[in-house]
Amino acid sequence: MAFELRPATLRDLDFARELTRQNMLRYYIQHDLLWQDEGFDVGWAGRENWLIVRDETLLGYVSLSRDANALYIRELHVIEAFRGQGAGSWAIDQVFAMACKEWRPALRLTVFENNPAQGLYERKGLKVVGTDECFLRMQRDIDALPG
Repeated sequence: MAFELRPATLRDLDFARELTRQNMLRYYIQHDLLWQDEGFDVGWAGRENWLIVRDETLLGYVSLSRDANALYIRELHVIEAFRGQGAGSWAIDQVFAMACKEWRPALRLTVFENNPAQGLYERKGLKVVGTDECFLRMQRDIDALPG
């Protein structure tokens, strides 16, 4: 069965917060950053959030924001047991299609410099366009073809 995106609701906040904490806490510790549930909750409330689902099984979620210059992937997390099955790659494709449909100039995200997800983002056509401390800023222009 195919993957699908379903709109997330406030009821999904606890799931998203816990999954993000599980996936990201090691990077926060390595880079001497402080994880704050309240900060996550504020971000969640101000974004467009989608659950990644297959056969009624919740696999993860993606969180988006926009401005005139880009559609931003603010969070993309897949439950560890479901990684490597194409859900993350598929979700990026869906978000890129949204950016194209909305005539956004680019798809952007930020990733920890030592996060192996960077390889997935590069395979999906995102390129490093800058750095901020321990983060890489990545972008795929809408008129760019996959690399």
